[in-house]
Amino acid sequence: MSKADNLLAVLWMLRSAGKPITARQLAEALEISVRTVYRYIDALCMSGVPVLAEPGHGGGFRLPESFGQVPLIFDPDEQKALLHAAAFAREAGYPHGDALERAVAKLRRFAGEDALRRHVEGFDVILSSPGSGQAHTPLVRELEAAVAESRTVRVVYRKPSADGPRARHIDPYGLVYWKNRWYVVGWCHLRGEIRSFRADRMTEAARTERTFTRPEGFSAREFFMKGILPDPHGNQTVTVHIRGREEAMADLCGHWYFAHVLAERSGGDAWFRLDETAIRTYAPYFLLPYGKSIRVLEPARLRKRLAEIAAELAEHHLG
Repeated sequence: MSKADNLLAVLWMLRSAGKPITARQLAEALEISVRTVYRYIDALCMSGVPVLAEPGHGGGFRLPESFGQVPLIFDPDEQKALLHAAAFAREAGYPHGDALERAVAKLRRFAGEDALRRHVEGFDVILSSPGSGQAHTPLVRELEAAVAESRTVRVVYRKPSADGPRARHIDPYGLVYWKNRWYVVGWCHLRGEIRSFRADRMTEAARTERTFTRPEGFSAREFFMKGILPDPHGNQTVTVHIRGREEAMADLCGHWYFAHVLAERSGGDAWFRLDETAIRTYAPYFLLPYGKSIRVLEPARLRKRLAEIAAELAEHHLG
């Protein structure tokens, strides 16, 4: 390991030991000489770390209790939270997974493997599409670097409605992870406007030498969510009354779309504010999986649309 890693290792061991630890114990754990341990202790002291030396039997080096408040040192709950967060990031295809694994390995080594294992074993993260984000990790890593460096990126992007992939240049303002997919939000030079693009529809992505300035105060998250969520307070919304079993209604009211447009709920009844476009297009498809556990009371046109879609499905599968 490098000197920096060894210094951090000594620091973690002093913090995690819970009692004074001798130079020989540190040397054996790190597979270095006792003389090197003393040099590291001196280096830590010179950098401002208050290493205390206790002489006599049972003595050794230790850190004062107050040193646990230093941001570099994490308490057991913070260590557990970091490992759990790493599990989420790993499954999501976090673009810097290799660096994340190195950090987790250091935490495991220097914070006490046995203590951490108790919190990690039995804690699993399973996405609805396992590994869906991981397949595009190199590409997402390139996009993230372009965002950080404010560099225009050239991508080859394919749209389902297009004949084939098409190259375009994008000024990436930010990355968004939504429902097991990565999206890049930025200025599209081809269309001359801010758009969002699915990373899994890109076959190539490469930074160019051209740079850009991100609009002040711009939020990729806000732009992205505004594009997929309706405005429940808009003038063109319609009240949708749905009644159903308690369990089904609880699930419906927690749905990522319907939770946003929920106006009121009382027992097995809920009222939502939807626009006409949603009623005609995607809202019925969100409701279909609930089957006979719910019933649309109003408006009648939403009930009719649900019936039409169900009839089309029946004809498709039986005809």
